[in-house]
Amino acid sequence: MTVRAFRPDDAARVAEIQRAAPEASQWSVQSDPSDVCLVIERERVEGFLLCRQIAPGEVEILNLAVDPGARRQGLARRLLQAALERCPGIWYLEVRESNAAAQKLYEMLGFRVCGRRTGYYKNPTETGIVMTRIHDANGGLS
Repeated sequence: MTVRAFRPDDAARVAEIQRAAPEASQWSVQSDPSDVCLVIERERVEGFLLCRQIAPGEVEILNLAVDPGARRQGLARRLLQAALERCPGIWYLEVRESNAAAQKLYEMLGFRVCGRRTGYYKNPTETGIVMTRIHDANGGLS
C-alpha cells in the first residue's frame, strides 16, 4: 500500500471514486494549482485526499474518499496521517452531520468540533460539522 501525490493519469480513477461516494464533498481534484492531492493505491488507486493551504500554517481538507469496496481497511486513516505528517499546523474540515463514521475517524486523529454550518451541504441539504486540529511540527497535538 502506497500513499503518493496525485498524478494526471489518476484523474479518471479519482472521479470514479468520487462518484461512488456521494456523501463526500464533490470538489474537483484539479480545481486550483495550490491544492494538494494524495492518493492511496494497492493494485490501483483506492482513495484520495484533497486539501489546500488557506494561510501559512493552516490547511483545509476539501475531500477525502475511499472506494466503497475498500472501506473499513484503514485507507482513509493512512491518507490523513500522511497528510498530517507532511503539513504540520492548524487543520480544518467540514463533515456531514449524518456521517458518523467520518466524524469518528477525525476524532480518533485529534480533530475536535468547533462549529456547525446549517445548510452547508446540498443534495440533500444538511448541516456541516466544522472540525479543527492543531498539529505541531513535532507530531504532537496542541
